[in-house]
Amino acid sequence: MPLISPVKENYPVIGENTFLAPNCTVVGDVVIGEHCSIWFNAVVRGDVNYIKIGNYTNIQDNVCVHGTYERNGTDIGNYVNIGHNAIIHGCVIHDHVLIGMGAIVMDKAIVESNVIIAAGAVVLENTVCESGYLYAGVPAKKIKPLTEDQLALLQKLPHNYVLYSSWFNR
Repeated sequence: MPLISPVKENYPVIGENTFLAPNCTVVGDVVIGEHCSIWFNAVVRGDVNYIKIGNYTNIQDNVCVHGTYERNGTDIGNYVNIGHNAIIHGCVIHDHVLIGMGAIVMDKAIVESNVIIAAGAVVLENTVCESGYLYAGVPAKKIKPLTEDQLALLQKLPHNYVLYSSWFNR
């Protein structure tokens, strides 16, 4: 069973048709939209600040989502894909975004819609990732505009994860 727990009277709110893997953790001031998936060993920890996750968003295996005490909550939009082992911390991620495996997005960063953050990239504090581009590196830098295929992938991937989650008993 997933660990779903209140923290200081803040109870997680989980939308309809959302898959929670048996060993994920969702605690505190967390709101998760509809048709989302929180995968194996993922931690969505709303203990020191809020976390809001939109609809059709997937938080893949071993991801950590957190905020900063008394400073930064975390806002994640609709149709967002957060790859395995990523860290999302006190930032804003808009709609139709792919955060690659092992990437880190730090406090007060803003990832605009239709962006890909490459695997292993580190988006530093206060960085704004402009819509329509691929960002990569340490620290993450704008590399090139997204192709039509990449933009199509941003539309398709969230629906794939709805399908994958349907394979598990609910």
